[in-house]
Amino acid sequence: MQQTQPQKNRVLGILKSKVSLAPMAGITDYVLRSMIRHYNPNCLITTEMISSEFLAQNRNQTDILMLDNSHHPIAYQICGHKPFMMKDAARRLSEVADIIDINMGCPVRKVVCGHDGSALMREPELAYDIVQAVKEGTDLPVSVKFRLGYSANEMNYVEFGQKMQEAGAEFITIHARTRAQMYSGQADWARIKDLKENVDVPVFANGDVNSVESAIECIKQSGADGIAVGRGVLGDPSLLYRIDHYFNTGEILPAPTIKEKIEIMKQHLAQEIELRGEKVGIKFFRKFYPYYISSVANASKYRGVLMREENYDKLLEYFKIIEKDII
Repeated sequence: MQQTQPQKNRVLGILKSKVSLAPMAGITDYVLRSMIRHYNPNCLITTEMISSEFLAQNRNQTDILMLDNSHHPIAYQICGHKPFMMKDAARRLSEVADIIDINMGCPVRKVVCGHDGSALMREPELAYDIVQAVKEGTDLPVSVKFRLGYSANEMNYVEFGQKMQEAGAEFITIHARTRAQMYSGQADWARIKDLKENVDVPVFANGDVNSVESAIECIKQSGADGIAVGRGVLGDPSLLYRIDHYFNTGEILPAPTIKEKIEIMKQHLAQEIELRGEKVGIKFFRKFYPYYISSVANASKYRGVLMREENYDKLLEYFKIIEKDII
């Protein structure tokens, strides 16, 4: 294999933690990344997926580069299937990133139909060219995130991972499902061990980690170097810290109480409004309500009310009512 020890060490010098925040479109925005960093100063955080074509067409848009110095270490994730555009995207984002991550795992139909994301697992030669092009566009470490394969009959993740390493990828994150599974069924953590044993770069496991206990089991089954947590942080931005704390000390800290989650929810909403304005911020935040109030009595009733409300002051009043319903 072409991977060298200095490249591996370079990535390990950036990874201060065995935990990372996985990228989620429309979720891991500036605010959520800031909240994750508030709880955990060391974990790697990853941006939402950024289209290389979008960057090429919106060269004067700077909000996508929004970065607080406290966000480091941070990976900026790009997607696309045109090597020259991916190279240009990597060059542009290098000014703010610590790692350039390439999305080869997104299963969403419109992404795959555009020959991006998981579609690249069916075109390993093109994927190889993309990694090399990105390497030409940046001096930063390059990582790749992909899945077990496109379908149950196309599980090429070991060979694909080896090829990405040969192209110059220095870090791998693998979601333990196929593209065909989307997010259904259970993540097959045990399969990741096959990849880990056949590449020399760090491998982080992804999929279905939503507690400290599931993180422990994931590492046990996968043999991975670390864990990338996605949907598990929804409604619980302290999860990465608690997992990291366990890996460092062996102590399992308790999850936030319902009352604590309500307080975190209020802070999260306030920060989205500060960033986006009241009207847009409230609408953007609606996707988070189900996760924050899932353990509250009469959660479905409150969720319906919150999803329709457009006034911040009224939302605060509803939050008070919800808090009174907590036993």
